[in-house]
Amino acid sequence: MANPSFNGLRVLSFESRRSAEMATLIANYGGQPIAAPALREVPIESNNEAAAFIDTLTRGEIDLVVLLTGVGTRALIALVDKTRDRAAFVGALGRTRIAARGPKPVAALREIDLTPWVVAPEPNTWRELLTVLDGKASEFRLQGARVAVQEYGASNPQLLDGLAERGAAVTRVPVYRYALPDDTGPLEQAARAVADGRIDVAVFTTSMQVVHLLAVARQRDVEDAVREGFQSIAVASIGPTTSEELREQGISVDIEASHPKMGFLVREAAERAAAILRRKRGGAAVG
Repeated sequence: MANPSFNGLRVLSFESRRSAEMATLIANYGGQPIAAPALREVPIESNNEAAAFIDTLTRGEIDLVVLLTGVGTRALIALVDKTRDRAAFVGALGRTRIAARGPKPVAALREIDLTPWVVAPEPNTWRELLTVLDGKASEFRLQGARVAVQEYGASNPQLLDGLAERGAAVTRVPVYRYALPDDTGPLEQAARAVADGRIDVAVFTTSMQVVHLLAVARQRDVEDAVREGFQSIAVASIGPTTSEELREQGISVDIEASHPKMGFLVREAAERAAAILRRKRGGAAVG
């Protein structure tokens, strides 16, 4: 079987923190990478909620800590280092049950020599997290439990509601928020390229990329044209949460990665993009 290749297709990525890595992956699979970082992660400077959580945990008043991202876990530790005693916090965290949404918070925990109590399986969404907690009900009941949820830029109401419906007393712990990039120029250019039909494949790695792209398109009066443009583009999503946001925004998902990792996403997009474009463009030549 031939190696997957984009064969020169124009591939638009909205990745920010790993933008260079994504561009390299796309190029390695024969695509023309077009980078348009769609967000930045901004620490919450006056973080009273996180500080209160640190103190509550250290006093032993939390039964379960839910860690949703590696970046957020590290940001929380950095806040502890600035304002509190790390050894006391890590010791208290180690005595508390920890649920990790996936491998990234697990890796962050490993850096402070801790192991989670449970880890949500792939595709590592809030659904798998609740399912794995339900499976541990004989060992730990959420009814009446004090649960702290480390958030990642945007709140997850489905997860919070699911925990509350199971009887947990839930505390949100936001440690950073998502904002538009300082320079929105590349994102504005990407919106116009989608609207003008100058993109073949669009690759999304988080739901907020969709929200920010459409917000910028709206500001530039090209939102309708962008939405129309996606009808002729192969749209690739890293996983269910991102796919759900795309569909809620009226954008069809053509490819969802079999594993929620960039390498799988790009490879599978390279395998399938040409056939998808032939279908969406009425059999017209691509590349």
